[in-house]
Amino acid sequence: MSWEKEIEELQQRTALSHQMGGKEKVDRQHEFGKLTIRERVDGIVDKGSFHEIGALAGKVEYDEQGNIRDFTPSNFVFGTAEIDGRPVVVSGDDFTVRGGSAEASIGAKRTQAEGLARELKLPHIRLVDGMGGGGSVKSIEIAGRTYIPILRGWETVVELLGIAPSVSLALGSVAGLGAGRVATSHYSVIVSDTAQMMVAGPALVDWASMGTVSKEELGHARIHTRNGSIDDMVDTEAEAFERARRFLSFLPSSVYELPPVLQTTDNPERRDANLLDIIPRNPKKPYDMRSVLKSVFDEGSLFEIGCNWGRALICCLARLDGVPVAVFAENPQRYAGAWTTSSCRKLVRFIDLATTFHLPLVHLEDCPGFLIGKRSEEEGTIRAGSQALAALYQSNVPYCCIVIRKAFGVAGASNFKSGTSHFRYAWPSGDWGSLPIEGGIEVAYKAELLQADDYDAHLAKIKDRLNLLKSPFRSAEYFEVEEIIDPRDTRPILCQWIKLARRATTPGQYAFTFRP
Repeated sequence: MSWEKEIEELQQRTALSHQMGGKEKVDRQHEFGKLTIRERVDGIVDKGSFHEIGALAGKVEYDEQGNIRDFTPSNFVFGTAEIDGRPVVVSGDDFTVRGGSAEASIGAKRTQAEGLARELKLPHIRLVDGMGGGGSVKSIEIAGRTYIPILRGWETVVELLGIAPSVSLALGSVAGLGAGRVATSHYSVIVSDTAQMMVAGPALVDWASMGTVSKEELGHARIHTRNGSIDDMVDTEAEAFERARRFLSFLPSSVYELPPVLQTTDNPERRDANLLDIIPRNPKKPYDMRSVLKSVFDEGSLFEIGCNWGRALICCLARLDGVPVAVFAENPQRYAGAWTTSSCRKLVRFIDLATTFHLPLVHLEDCPGFLIGKRSEEEGTIRAGSQALAALYQSNVPYCCIVIRKAFGVAGASNFKSGTSHFRYAWPSGDWGSLPIEGGIEVAYKAELLQADDYDAHLAKIKDRLNLLKSPFRSAEYFEVEEIIDPRDTRPILCQWIKLARRATTPGQYAFTFRP
């Protein structure tokens, strides 16, 4: 006997699931400038590579003969696919069905998606649009009871952070557990005008007597990309997909592999002449650190993460002769590059990312120390800075530092990774110490200055005397800095270093993994 009838029913159910919430809800999704979940999946994965799992899950109403009267598909779609030829798990909320809330089997499917990514050691791309968790108040009446909150399967989400890349895209109004899923990832992106992220929506905020606010006031992209809850903001969903694909291109599919090496046409021996005079003689004058980065790393390879928060520090993925590396550099155009509480938090996440996925770390240093002042003390900068220095120490990937200009105080000590014998270089513009001469001279020489006939003239005389001693060549004489190099040689030196670093890098899971 043939099973043709059942195959027809299978095709019918599959077709119904592809209708999502129906034409009216799909049209409404488009009216708000958003793609549907199936359009999103098609937009981010390689064409024709998506294999859906659980398409038949949903709520079905039958007539007396057992025929389907109505079908509401699950509002969570997931499956396996490929991105740039590499396998991934991709999942996402279907906002056209109950606004992405949990009334249609979302929980079990979401747990399965996370579990597959963990067990198959595959990157997981989450397309988040809705609550993505506990459901609305209406679910109380549907279930006939309330429930005590538990996060079933959350251990899998956290475990995956130490196994394979997790990328979350906030593509609509994201709240509750949906917001948690966005934040608990290695990289997150939000679409500026069509997406918001919040712990709870305006109605709940109003009920809690905390004021009448809009979704944009609570969770606009500007808010969460400035406080670090989300890494980056883009204008369109297509840009979000491209950012996710590019981020993944720097990382291995799991910690059990090394990051992929790409062919490059950029000469590893390239020496950019502009590096010779980019650093001003005046130590108080800023310059464009991003221009330095572009000169040193493979052309077009810089991928900055979190450019709108912790802005005193620049963190980016890049390549040296095709090999992926993680780069951080102080930004002299923001607080002169001094480490702030937010930039330290940013650095901890970035070092954890590099450590988890075996990306050698490169530091281009121009650090005047921790940001000082009343606000800095109130924000606990020293605690955040100590965490960043601890993260650097705990990292087990090769490390290389180029001291471009300043290296002062505790934060400035990040030019050296304690307990290791890594490469360290300095430009002739290097300037270092426990604190800048100008900042401590009047304290150190207070008694002498008070006895002088001309305070200002004697102060200038002491400055001139000390400035003769602060040449980086004096430090090199005592092997306190290993090498002083021509700035134009920075790229060739780093491209040679990365060959050695790559040989010393081994895959595997690190005991101390990524902290979201």
